[in-house]
Amino acid sequence: MLNSTQFMEGLISISSLIRQYIGQVIIVKYGGAAMEDESLKKTVIDDILFLHSIGIKIIVVHGGGPIINNWLRKFNIKPRFENGIRITDDQTMQIVQMVLEGQVNKNLVSMLNLFGSYAIGLSGRDLNLINAVPLSSNKNDFVGTVNNVNPKILNSLLNDGYIPVIASIASDSTGQAYNINADIVAAALAKALKVEKLIFLTNTPGIMLDITDLSTLLKTLSIADLLDLKQKNMISGGMIPKVDCCIDVLRSNVQSVHIINGCFPHSLLLEILTRERSGSMLTL
Repeated sequence: MLNSTQFMEGLISISSLIRQYIGQVIIVKYGGAAMEDESLKKTVIDDILFLHSIGIKIIVVHGGGPIINNWLRKFNIKPRFENGIRITDDQTMQIVQMVLEGQVNKNLVSMLNLFGSYAIGLSGRDLNLINAVPLSSNKNDFVGTVNNVNPKILNSLLNDGYIPVIASIASDSTGQAYNINADIVAAALAKALKVEKLIFLTNTPGIMLDITDLSTLLKTLSIADLLDLKQKNMISGGMIPKVDCCIDVLRSNVQSVHIINGCFPHSLLLEILTRERSGSMLTL
C-alpha cells in the first residue's frame, strides 16, 4: 500500500513524462495474443485512448495472422509459410484483405470510437498512403514490402486529432494489392514520420538473456548492445528480424523503439508513463 508521499511522488513522475510526450507521435504495432483475447484487447484500447486524451499523437498499425489462418482453414486453404513469411497467392490475398481491412481494422476502429469520434481506419492503399513493391520474384505471390510512404496524410489526420488505425496492406503502381508484414509497415511509418517512439506489442516481455527467466529482461539497450547480443547468438530465431528492423528504425532518427509484452494488462501505459517501464527500450 502506497503512503501519501509515495503516491504524490508517483503522480509528479507521471506528470513529468506526460509533459515530455505531449504533442509527440508514437506508433503502436498491435498484434499477437493481445489482439485475440477480448479482455486484453480492451486494456490496449483503454491505454491508447488515455494516451490520446493527454495529447500524445497515436498511430496504430496492426496485422492479424492468427485470424487470417482461421479464415483460410474455413475455406479449406492450408496456411503456408516460407522463412516465416506467409505465401500469399491470389486466393489467400483476397482473404487477407477481407480479414485485415474488413474484420480486424473495423473492429479496432469501432472499439476506439465507443466514447467519441477518435479513430479512422485505413490501409496502405487508402489515399496512396503506402506504395508497395513485390518481395518475391514469383508473380503469383502477393507478399510485398514498402517502397515509399506519404507522411502528409498521417500528419494531417494527427493534427486534426484522429487516431489512424492502419492495416498492413498496400498497392503497387498498377493497383495490385500486397500483403506486408505489419512490423515492416510500422517501421516504415516510424522512419517517414521520424516519430518519438515505435512500440511493438508482442507475446514476450522484451529482450531477455534467458527466455525462461524474466529476471534477465534487459530494460535498456543500445545498437552496440544489440549487435553484441546477435554476435553471441543470444538473439535468435524470430527475434532476429524484429531486432534488425529496430536497428534500422533507430538509425533513421527515431528516438527509441520498445519491445513489450502486450499480454500484460496496461503494459503500454507502464512503458510510456513510468520510469521503471515494462519491457525493453532500444536506443542509439
